[in-house]
Amino acid sequence: MNDIYRIAKTNNGLSPDEIRAALDEALAGRIVRKALLLPPDYTRYHSNAGFITNYLYHKLVEQGAEVDVMPALGTHVAVTREQWLDMFGDIPYDKMLVHDWRNDVVKLGEVPASFLSEITEGLWKDPVSVEVNRRVMDESYDLIVSPGQVVPHEVIGMSNHAKNLFVGVGGSDMINKSHMVGAVYGMERMMGRDNTPVRRIFDYGMEHFLNTRPILFALTVTTATGRAIHTHGLFIGEGRQCLTEAVKLAQQKNIDFVPHGLKKCVVYLDPGEFKSTWLGNKAVYRTRMAMADDGDLIILAPGVERFGEDAKVGQLIRKYGYRGRLNTLEQFQKPENQDLRDNMGAAAHLIHGSSDGRFRITYAVKDITQEEIAGVGFIPASFDEMAAKYDPAKLQYGYNSLDGEEIYYIPNPALGLWINREKFDQEA
Repeated sequence: MNDIYRIAKTNNGLSPDEIRAALDEALAGRIVRKALLLPPDYTRYHSNAGFITNYLYHKLVEQGAEVDVMPALGTHVAVTREQWLDMFGDIPYDKMLVHDWRNDVVKLGEVPASFLSEITEGLWKDPVSVEVNRRVMDESYDLIVSPGQVVPHEVIGMSNHAKNLFVGVGGSDMINKSHMVGAVYGMERMMGRDNTPVRRIFDYGMEHFLNTRPILFALTVTTATGRAIHTHGLFIGEGRQCLTEAVKLAQQKNIDFVPHGLKKCVVYLDPGEFKSTWLGNKAVYRTRMAMADDGDLIILAPGVERFGEDAKVGQLIRKYGYRGRLNTLEQFQKPENQDLRDNMGAAAHLIHGSSDGRFRITYAVKDITQEEIAGVGFIPASFDEMAAKYDPAKLQYGYNSLDGEEIYYIPNPALGLWINREKFDQEA
């Protein structure tokens, strides 16, 4: 098929009818007996993939197809019934397949060490296993649809496309090593860019191991006003070009340049979306390129109740903490810390979630003790006290003046990337 691109003409985004028409065009002429839908999970609610998945499900069922839905969880916990209803509407909950990243995958091959060394400038020299959930290779499926959002991402540069397969429904070796490659190469060298080393790993996997599977991507570029999602673009295709085009629009819509480093930034984490520091640290990833040296990042996290999405990863976060890149790499190299080496994704997350001492990170929580927050390397604070001072209901997105102090407020860090224009221009 030819790729289908729809770009909104106004900031309100594409209408539901425009999105449905593009999906109808993509399905036209296809005979589908059994389909697998691979949407993101609830942590990507604002992708508008829930609406797309619901429409595709009913459209295909009406045409007589059997349809399964497997959220691309990666290492996240399964979607709850309440989250499912909110995101996917009236698709029956029992149609959900739960991806098990440790046990339910098949190995397709390897991305060779020589290729890894070439694309990372010699910083990484081990091969990476290419693994996907076994259902992706099930030949009874004559259509696999992967909907999701293209947005700046701390591990890969720009999210989605093949990442939804090799991480979202991928296996432990790819998840762990791709995260570690990104951390070693440098997050700030990649965020907001397309052809990063991690993206090239996924491109290699698509080209060499999934090029015969009937995979259709439906990629969105979105922003949000509260719960209202604005879909600025929809890019549908079977190859790489739909991602290339989506990245161009996402770079326009989802990267905000601030004129100078932020001395104080307040970020709010929606309690329905962010339950762990594993997810909540998007507040760190997405703002670090905008934060001034010796600045303060204050994270209002009323729903954060744990550290990891996975209990084992949560234990590692408690043990090693967010203590900077060099400290984490030092711990990673120690023979006695096999637990950390066995969970490279966790090690990468610890690197990403630290400011390396360049700025302070305060976590204001309700359901984790102050001692526990301090124990992993953050400055602890009471959510109620900090929210009284920095009231999300009163702050406006962007710059605010509060008691004579300049505050930059971000209501949802998952939807963008913030960069200090002054520093960015100096380094160009």
